[in-house]
Amino acid sequence: MKKTRLTALAAVTVAAALSLTACGGEDSGSGTSSKGSSASSSNSSSSASSKGGSGEDIKAEAAGSATKTGARVTFCKTADLAIDAQDAAPDEKTGRIDITMVNRGSKTCSATGFPGVDIKDADGTSSSTRRGQAQPRVTTLKPGQAAVANLAYDIDTSGESMSDPTHLLVTPPNETHTVTLKWPAGAGAIKGIAADVQVYPTHNVN
Repeated sequence: MKKTRLTALAAVTVAAALSLTACGGEDSGSGTSSKGSSASSSNSSSSASSKGGSGEDIKAEAAGSATKTGARVTFCKTADLAIDAQDAAPDEKTGRIDITMVNRGSKTCSATGFPGVDIKDADGTSSSTRRGQAQPRVTTLKPGQAAVANLAYDIDTSGESMSDPTHLLVTPPNETHTVTLKWPAGAGAIKGIAADVQVYPTHNVN
């Protein structure tokens, strides 16, 4: 009788062990499946994010903003300007010469500022003009547009001028290349010396 009870108890113990093993296997399988599902979901989200329009749109917009912000007008090059000088004296006492610069390039440029102007005399010497009391104005030139800078001085009517100008050496604002122009025909004699001539900043031609 005792032997029969031990056999029954052993059978119950084995059954319980098998039951626990089966449950453990199901739990393990469930955990693996959950992790796999989570990883798959993460990968899908990552893939969707990399292909999604929102991320690419933001990058494109930022690039576009940078391009617009970085866009600026460069200074006019001497090679892109057609430059000449004309007598524009308003009367017989006031000397004025208009130096005109026309943008013959294909892009908009800036001619803002004072041009450099030297006056070359008949004896071969050159003297720099001095800047007049004026603030530069923004002078932007589209292709074909013109800017003017003025030279101002008093006209000598005594016939004893100390200057005998033959040429103007003009360097556009913010440039280093110079053009040589003939002293305008008909321009009045300079009272004093070339250094008494004042140059004024460029402005757009209306």
